[in-house]
Amino acid sequence: MGRAGETGLARGFRAVSFGGGVGAAQVMQGLRRSTDQLTGVIAVTDSGRSTGVVRSVLNVPAPGDLRNAMVMLSDADPVLRDLFQHRLVSNKLNEFNGVAFGNLFLAALTQMTGSFERAIQEMARLLQPAARVLPVTLANTHICAELVDGSVRYEEVSVRGLNKPAIRLVFLRDEGAEAYAPAVEAIKAADLITIGPGSLFTTVISCLIVPGIKEAITEARRRGAVTVYVCNTTTQPGQTDGLTVYDHVAEIVSYVGAGQVDYTLVNTGVPPAHVVERHRRDGLFLLGLSAEELRKIGELGVQVVAGNLIEAGTEQRLLWNKQDAIRHDPELVGRELVGIVGTKGAEVGAEVGADVGTQVVRASAFGP
Repeated sequence: MGRAGETGLARGFRAVSFGGGVGAAQVMQGLRRSTDQLTGVIAVTDSGRSTGVVRSVLNVPAPGDLRNAMVMLSDADPVLRDLFQHRLVSNKLNEFNGVAFGNLFLAALTQMTGSFERAIQEMARLLQPAARVLPVTLANTHICAELVDGSVRYEEVSVRGLNKPAIRLVFLRDEGAEAYAPAVEAIKAADLITIGPGSLFTTVISCLIVPGIKEAITEARRRGAVTVYVCNTTTQPGQTDGLTVYDHVAEIVSYVGAGQVDYTLVNTGVPPAHVVERHRRDGLFLLGLSAEELRKIGELGVQVVAGNLIEAGTEQRLLWNKQDAIRHDPELVGRELVGIVGTKGAEVGAEVGADVGTQVVRASAFGP
């Protein structure tokens, strides 16, 4: 599969990345050497950790993923970047103990300006991210889930809760929520749309269910955009326990529509055994790709690009009230995405993925 430069595709293809403050930001980090037209469309329905505290007290959409994405992509002074990530720690802070300064800053700007939109713009002016970082919606809404037993969970913390029946579907609490207009316009104009990685239901699909998003993706694909789902590397307790790579892809397809996902990037790299075991003890199981799954994904009309896509580091990250994960390597992911864009540009109007069951597979071997 050729690279973008090899096909003559001009630098500056327009890319839109859906997800949260880590996954979407990593994808954009991997793409920034190949294009300066990057837009992140970021979830705003988290209700846990310091984001949840700020939401409940100050009545704003979830600021945490927006903050983190901006900081990860920021070209500002390192001290300023670190300040926005700094967590205030004191037993006297009560529920604000551990809150990220950047979350408070964004909420304070919202109060001061009277506009969450204006607050995001001002934060971007200060942090100078290498991409436009936009909320998927300005609505202060929450994600809810219907479980397979018919019960309903309300808000993100409950949706991702442990020891519950599997999730059947997710939806937004507020019917009046709608996609942020600048995000919709960016999607419609995109040449490449990436979905994920990130928490399948509470981050990635939380973006896709916002009214207006699915339609914007469909319109972008009509004008030639290619859509890629970057599959997670592991299962996630409370959300995707027992799910396979195929199950992840099938969930994405069910929300964006049949024929709307062209490719999926699937990691087949395996970390050192002690890293795999450490995550297994925490309930995160490394996803593999079998020949049978490859066939089933092909039947969805999605092509598979598989290979080692994970970062090389083995040290455990100490995160605030959050599990560590096996993360993607931005450079490896970016390389594959640029290759996909290059192939698309060389097809001269041919539909990507038109032959159901055809996969572009780079892994040398699959699991049983």
